[in-house]
This record gives sequence, C-alpha cells and structure tokens, in this order.
Amino acid sequence: MDILITGGAGFIGSTIASAALDAGHRPVVLDNLVTGRREFTAGRTFYEGDIADRALVHRVLDENPGIAAVVHCAALIVVPDSVARPLDYYRANVTKALDLVATLVERGVHRLIFSSSASMYRPSEDFSVDESSALAPTSPYARTKMVVEGALEDVAAATDLRVLSLRYFNPIGADPQLRTGLQLAAPSHALGQLVDRHRAGQPFALTGVDYDTRDGSGIRDYVHVWDLALAHVAALERFDEALAGDRHSVVNLGTGTGTTVKELVAAFEDVTGEHVDVVEHPRRPGDSAGAYTRSDKAREVLGWTAQRSVRDGIADSLAWIERRGSVLPDLAG
Repeated sequence: MDILITGGAGFIGSTIASAALDAGHRPVVLDNLVTGRREFTAGRTFYEGDIADRALVHRVLDENPGIAAVVHCAALIVVPDSVARPLDYYRANVTKALDLVATLVERGVHRLIFSSSASMYRPSEDFSVDESSALAPTSPYARTKMVVEGALEDVAAATDLRVLSLRYFNPIGADPQLRTGLQLAAPSHALGQLVDRHRAGQPFALTGVDYDTRDGSGIRDYVHVWDLALAHVAALERFDEALAGDRHSVVNLGTGTGTTVKELVAAFEDVTGEHVDVVEHPRRPGDSAGAYTRSDKAREVLGWTAQRSVRDGIADSLAWIERRGSVLPDLAG
C-alpha cells in the first residue's frame, strides 16, 4: 500500500514510515521541515513543503497515484508554546489541516488516519480514560486537536471521507533499529528533559508536585514510539474493519498503565544505575495532572497492545542519544 505521511520527517511520523516500510508498504513523506529533519527521509519518497499548499498536494497525488490512505502527523505540539502562541497553533494545526482535507476530498482520497492527542480528556478520579470519557482540553494545543477531530467528523458526515482518530498518550523511546528518534536538541517532554539535564550534569526540573496523584507529580501513559508506529500500521491494514461502518471513529493508544513523573525518574535511575538530582517547580502554563488509557478498544479493533515498557523506552532513548550525532551532525554532543 502507498501511504502519504504528513509530518513524516518528524519523530513520530518518521517512525511510522519505518514501520510501514518494514511491513511492506511504501511511505510518501510530505514535510515542511519546520521541526522535521531531511535526514529522516533518506530512502523514502519525499516532498518538502506545506500541507496547506494545495498545488503541491495535488502534485504529490499526481506523481503517486497509488496512495490509498493518509496518515496526518504534521502539527506543532509543545504545550507551553501553544499557550504563548495560540494563533500560530490554530493556524498550523487547524487551518492547514482543513486545507489538506479539502484537497484529499477533492481528489477522492478517502482514508485518513489523524494523529490526535489524549491531552484533550478530562480524567476520571483514578486518572484513567477511554474513548467515551469527557473532553476538557487545558491548553491551546489540546484544543486544536479537539477542534480538528470535530471538523473531520463533520466532513466525514457530508462526504466520502472516512477517519480514524488515534489519540496518543506520551511517546518515548526511538526506532529500535535507531534509524530515527527525537530530532530536537532540547525536547520539552519529561523524558527528553530528564535525559538532557542528566547528560549535562544538571538537576531535573520536576514541574508540578501538587496534583491529586499518588505522589503529587503528574501521571502519564508513556508509550513507546515503536508501539505507536505499529498501531498506525495496524490501523492502515484494518482501516475498514476498525471503522465498522462508521464515518469517524476514535481509538486510544497507550499502555493502559499510569506512570507518575517521580516514577519515571526512578525508572531512569534503574536503567542508568545513576542517581538523578531533582528540583521541584510549579506547574507550567497549560499543564494538567494527566491521564492514562484503558486500552480495550485498540485491542478489539486493531488487534494491538503496547509491548514495550517504560524502561524499554528509556533505554532506547539513551541509545538514540548516543547515535544521534552521527545521524544529525549539527546536534552532535
């Protein structure tokens, strides 16, 4: 199957492309390289440009007539940044997504997998959620994902478009073959910051210790990025079955196990065998206590469950850090 992956030069998109290749599919990557990396497109059909450039998307489809589905990963994703620059996030994540969808509908490409976010949920008392849980996004980033899902549902009701929205939790790790990994020099998520600070010999800033969780720190569902990539391949291969006649359906992707940030630090110490100094800070703008998923639906409709542990994710992240300088030379050291 030929697959168009928007944002396919980024962390998640490039890993999905690798998993698709391994499964015998042909990824076609479209990325404007605002945060993605050209190096991650080696050996893949690649177009540099914006998803809102409708002439370019038409050219991609003209030159790759076998494209049967689109995986839409292109987005801005940093929560505090979205609080500071909401217009940029709505423009990139919502307006441009709708431009892309308009082109796909016009061209008769009717299978779309949307990389959504579990950050839009209102957690239950035990911080677990499923696809029917209430939505209450706490940041502009999360709200853009919710808005796009709503728009996709409306478009699907009025056209031949069909959509699977995959709501992720917190991706960690790297491609186990170390073809790709986190491309940013200073990632904003907890594990990236933990690795970065530890390597620099600086204390880890734990933001938010007054949540109503078991230890006061935020709780997350840290899911290995390779598991996420395999879930996307399963969604592509089972697309029609997973929708079961619906026009739009939501599936959560996570481990089903909540890990607090303090527990993440302890797991990091266990993997590295080294102590981590921690300095506690107030919550950042847009932060939430977090949540983890109940994963029944992914197992039922995609035949997918997460196979890799938090410790696997930490170990693969550390292995990628050691290799990253040779893949992305400007980030060496």
